[in-house]
Amino acid sequence: MSDFDLGDVRVTLLDFVAQVEMRRPPHNFFDATLVADLATALERLDADPDCRATLLCAEGKSFCAGADFSSPRIYDEQEGTAKLYANAVRLFAVRKPIVAAIEGAAIGGGLGLALAADFRVACPEARFSANFVKLGTHAGFGITHTLPALIGRQRASLMLLTGRRLTGAAAFEWGLVDVLVEPAAVRTAARDLALEMAANAPLAVVATRETMRDGLAEAVRLQTGLEFHKQNALFDTEDHREGVAAVAQRRPGKFSGR
Repeated sequence: MSDFDLGDVRVTLLDFVAQVEMRRPPHNFFDATLVADLATALERLDADPDCRATLLCAEGKSFCAGADFSSPRIYDEQEGTAKLYANAVRLFAVRKPIVAAIEGAAIGGGLGLALAADFRVACPEARFSANFVKLGTHAGFGITHTLPALIGRQRASLMLLTGRRLTGAAAFEWGLVDVLVEPAAVRTAARDLALEMAANAPLAVVATRETMRDGLAEAVRLQTGLEFHKQNALFDTEDHREGVAAVAQRRPGKFSGR
């Protein structure tokens, strides 16, 4: 397969490793279309014998800052959110290993996207946050399943209920990040890890990964259904509107419980 573009996703293939790059700088805000394009690209690579592992990365300041709540969007409509999560499940269902190069921030749903990967490579300056409560809404993208599965229920609860940001160094200590390097080396280190997997017998790698991730896509499908229900109930609240305004204005939210 030759290199290709799919919307705001660029795919290049070299030495059995595909680089899948999001190109919505500076913050790579996602919507149902971007997540669908990512899923389609990864599914194409699943069918390509010249791809044995994937490097997921992004152009710009942030890896992915989640949904852009400051502009009109499909994300807050029931149909749009359902499409977003259906495409998110597709990401968890792909068969070949994924290494995410976290250059900058992975925030909200962007953290959920990073958790779709098998491994995460970052630098101390990277930032990770499940900031949904600061926006007056419920976590999404399956993060209420994937985050506790990775770092434990207690630490996941701490992130989800406070919305606090973790540095790359703290994320590495907690097991959220697998490899910690200097900023200039993030993408190279992520590619090296992908190459290390790609050097092995490809059928064995896929089979082992299937065993290790058995049931994950279905678990995410079920969890996004629960998250979707909670989010829909909260999207119309005064607290959600206040949270969006507060984050946009970079100030603490003044919440009323309504």
